[in-house]
Amino acid sequence: MTSNTETIGLIAGGGQFPLLVAKGAAAQGNRVVAVFFKGHSNLEVDEHVDASVELKLGQLNKLVSFFKENGVSKVVMAGTINKPKAFDIRPDWRAAKLLFKLASKGDDVLLRAIASEFEGEGMQVVGPHEYAPDLLTPPGYLTKRKPNEVESTDIAFGWKIARELGRMDIGQCVVVRDGVITAVEAIEGTDAAVKRGCELGGKGCSIVKVFKPGQEKRVDMPSIGLKTVQGMKDLGATCLGVEAGKSLFFDLDESVKFADKHGITIVGLTEELIDEI
Repeated sequence: MTSNTETIGLIAGGGQFPLLVAKGAAAQGNRVVAVFFKGHSNLEVDEHVDASVELKLGQLNKLVSFFKENGVSKVVMAGTINKPKAFDIRPDWRAAKLLFKLASKGDDVLLRAIASEFEGEGMQVVGPHEYAPDLLTPPGYLTKRKPNEVESTDIAFGWKIARELGRMDIGQCVVVRDGVITAVEAIEGTDAAVKRGCELGGKGCSIVKVFKPGQEKRVDMPSIGLKTVQGMKDLGATCLGVEAGKSLFFDLDESVKFADKHGITIVGLTEELIDEI
């Protein structure tokens, strides 16, 4: 082990993200140890880490102890947690104490509090994109077709509404049709919100997903991927706007090819681009 090698503690949820982070961190010469949660985590990650443990949601003290025993210097959180299932959490004394202190149980507040627990133990919390930088959404028009006038108006309106919802720590995504919000994301997640919004709004909906103002970028970046774009095609949605540089886009090349084939437009949104619309 070289002198500059660090041990990265990976809190692994579901999906491909924790796998990409584990591989990326290892490729940078780090030792990686992982914590999995029963019923939530992608266990394929276990093949790419040096040590691991499976815990139940809420076992915060065991999680911290495992990282300390393994000499973790940096902690990274990656992957999805099934939020409805998370209501079944049985917190240990440490998690219960943390939850008791919180005035709100919103995602951002909770994740900030958890990050503070690690940092109080001398472990730095870092963003997962540091180990998978290619996942950041690029700015500008990503597909061959640009938004038409109606879509441009809808994504500008959706950007404004989504950011207001984000300030209240509700969700990151809205569905818009002709200036009407047909769905906002809450605990159900993006794909379920998109399905509901498109079923209510009909063909021609636009989807906007943004980074919550003041959001904790190290632990909760918005993400989107091929599954959402494929769902848009099936539901008749025609435009997807995702905040550039502050969100993650999985399988971007494949998503763009699919969108181009089916006449869907994808835009990496920035303040400057919204001002131009």
